[in-house]
Order: sequence, then structure tokens, then C-alpha cells
Amino acid sequence: MLVTCADAFSEQFAKLPASAPATARAAFMVAPSALTLAAESASDNRYMDLADVPDAAAAMAQHAALAEALRQDVPVMVFPGDAACPDGLFPNNVFATAPGRLIIGRMRHAVRQHEADRGDIRRVFTDLLGYAEHDLSMREDLVAELTGSLIIDRARGVGFCGLSERCDLAGAQAMHEAFGLKLTWAFELAPGEYHTNVVMALLASRAVLLAADGFADPAVPAAIAGAYDQHAVMLSPEQKRAFAGNAITLSERRVWISARGAASLTPDQRAQLAGYGFTLGEVPLPDIEKAGGSLRCCVGEIF
Repeated sequence: MLVTCADAFSEQFAKLPASAPATARAAFMVAPSALTLAAESASDNRYMDLADVPDAAAAMAQHAALAEALRQDVPVMVFPGDAACPDGLFPNNVFATAPGRLIIGRMRHAVRQHEADRGDIRRVFTDLLGYAEHDLSMREDLVAELTGSLIIDRARGVGFCGLSERCDLAGAQAMHEAFGLKLTWAFELAPGEYHTNVVMALLASRAVLLAADGFADPAVPAAIAGAYDQHAVMLSPEQKRAFAGNAITLSERRVWISARGAASLTPDQRAQLAGYGFTLGEVPLPDIEKAGGSLRCCVGEIF
């Protein structure tokens, strides 16, 4: 069921037990390659500044360090970068998985649509892992930027889909079906926000990071926090801009976040996370963040 209001979401969410694995079996990443900034992507990504050019060699080193750090929790595959795809180091928008299924998204911008053509990534999942392919990339009637726009409670099969230029309602419905979700709540992001995973992170299906100013309707973050028994760390606008909300859990006990995002957290917020049973894993990503995304954007999950 796809719903568009808080009351319908709360009613349906209460009926769904947390019965599936909350975190991924493995992860995949795509290395930066001659990292440049795509002007087309910057047109609707307020977190990019075309004048602040990343150092490509530094970005590659930071990316490699991130992959090595994440291997503390899960196996991590790293695909080579493609110089023709400047945003390719953020693969979670284009490729995602559900158990036994590879999902390919429909990107808004042409510069990112090329990423979906990567046969090597597709073949690893279809030929090697035996996943069925669910391809949205050729659909011209929707925009669906996968787990950039859609935050998923994997234990319950619930999706939280922020609507923006990067995902429309048709895209939300298509992703609801592609991921085999039981419930998806589609809501508007605040003007100027491009992806839900900058304003929200779901932590092992039992707590959330939320930047309330990233949602068009304040009832949305309030209802999400309520659904998780107020196990919610509320982020300020400044913390959101530091990518504190662009975090991921690859195990039940650790939250991975960029060093910049982690540095923005207050002692009380760190204590909240510890009280929810999480330690923090921090990785410096200063040059990668100049490209308009952060740690979570770099990571595709394998379920």
C-alpha cells in the first residue's frame, strides 16, 4: 500500500512487525574516476558548489579508506569508476537490491542516466549472484532515484519516499513495487531538498536521524519519530548541511557517518545514539562531499 498522509501511515505502520533482516549482507561501491562536478546535477543539488572543485586524488584515497572501514561490518565490492559518469561514485541512486532482485533506477538528469548502462555492474548481480533484474531506467513516465529518494525500513518492509525533482509520485509507486514493500509513505520534501537520504537516515530499523526542516510538512518527521517510539535524533539545519543525516547502518550496532557529520553532533546526540545501542564509525570524506553527497550516497546495499 502506498499512502500520502500521516494518519494512514501511522495506522498501517502499527500493523507491521519487524520480522526481516534490518541490515544488508554486503555492500558495493563505485570508485571515483577523474572526479569532476557535473553542472547538470548541481542545478538541483544545493549541496554542490561548482566553484569548490574536489581534489581527485584525495577523493580516491578517501573512497578507498571508506571501503576499508566498512569491511569491519560487511564484505564490500568496489567497481571501477567511469570518467564519463562524474557522479558515478554515488551508485545507490542508480542500483539497489531487494532479496534476489537488482533494481535499476530512473535518474532525472541525462548525465546520470548513463550510469544505468553499466553492464559490468548488472552482470555481477544477474550472472554471478543470480538476481532477477527490475529495470526502471527506460521508463520515461517517472523519475525514481532509488535509495537517495527512498529510505527503507528493511525489517518491516516500509518505505519513506521524499518527493522532489529527483522522484515523483509515479516513481514512488514504481519503487514500492520494485522493492516488494508492504507500505510506502510518499511525502513532499522541503523546497530545495533533492534527496531524502540527506534529511533522514533509518538506523537498523529501530531509530532515525531526522532534519525536520528538510520536510515540507512538519507532521511528517513528527509521525516518523512517533513510529519509532521517539527513538529519533533531531538534526539542526547546520547539522543537515554537514551531512549528519547521510548515515548508514551495515550492522545492528554501528552507525557510519562522515567525519564532518560526526563532528557536528552534540554530546547529547551522541549519548542518544549510544542509548539506542549504536557506536559511531567516522570516515573523513571532505573531497567526496564537495560532489554533493556523503557517506551513505557512496554505499549500495546487497540484501
